[in-house]
Order: sequence, then C-alpha cells, then structure tokens
Amino acid sequence: MTSRRRWLVAYDIRDALRLRRVYDVVRSHGTRLQYSVFLCDLSLSERTILKSELRAVINHQQDSVVFIDLGVPSRPGSANIEYMGSPIVLPDGGPTIV
Repeated sequence: MTSRRRWLVAYDIRDALRLRRVYDVVRSHGTRLQYSVFLCDLSLSERTILKSELRAVINHQQDSVVFIDLGVPSRPGSANIEYMGSPIVLPDGGPTIV
C-alpha cells in the first residue's frame, strides 16, 4: 500500500484568473480549511501530480504555493492542529474521492 502524508497547502496568487485555477487544482486534491489553505492527504505520486498541475498554472515570479508536511494522517499525534473560533471537521485520514 502507498504511504500517504498529510500536507497543509497554502497559496498567495496575484491574479484573479490564476487564483481560480489554483483553487480548482488544489480543491481536487484536498479539503479547504480557509480561503487559500487546504489539507491534502497525498501519496508521493499524488503530490507529484498536484505540484505538476500547479506549476502549469502559477506565475513563478509573482505567485507562491507552500507545502507543509504534517505527517502520517492515520497516526494520532502526528500533527497537532488547533483552532480558535469555529472548528473545521478534518478528514479522518483515509483517501478522499472527489
């Protein structure tokens, strides 16, 4: 079985058209936490595909995308996520079919 890792993906896109395209790409791979912040449980090949799709959309001189490794989704305590205000229900660590 392919090992999956949980990634926090956030972006800052300077153009409205590119912003919509980036949103569509990342949304197809994860769960939206905030406007430009997503939680994505990805295998190595899925992460490679996501990065390739993003490379084709962003302007590399103006935009930025960050990937933060939060660890193995099924391992309790692998990543500590805290909320202030209204919490968001996180996926349980299994694959997500969109």
